[in-house]
Amino acid sequence: QVQLVESGGGLVQAGDSLRLSCAASGGPVSSYTMGWFRQTPGKEREFVAGIIWNGARTDYADAVKGRFTISRDNTKSMVYLQMNNLKPEDTAVYYCAVRRAYIVTIPIMANEYEDWGQGTQVTVSS
Repeated sequence: QVQLVESGGGLVQAGDSLRLSCAASGGPVSSYTMGWFRQTPGKEREFVAGIIWNGARTDYADAVKGRFTISRDNTKSMVYLQMNNLKPEDTAVYYCAVRRAYIVTIPIMANEYEDWGQGTQVTVSS
């Protein structure tokens, strides 16, 4: 099992930026696809962004394309989500997740990821 710890959330105003970080440990994380998801009360966890093991492929939800950027630093076992031009509808708890498999695709369903962090709250005020 891989342990994931998110950080970097907070309260910001619309138009501001935040960078979320996810520290991974407990396995060969550098070989795995990683994803960011978000969830608001009463709704299912939704895919935000994903990145394959070497960073050569990324994918984004339509709602965040052009504003969010996912990246990873395998030397530090870290995954990042740079969020620019934040909107009130981006308010959610953001989760880091890992698909423990050496694949070159990016699953977008939450049940395709095995391990999750505890989440970090992002609140965007208008």
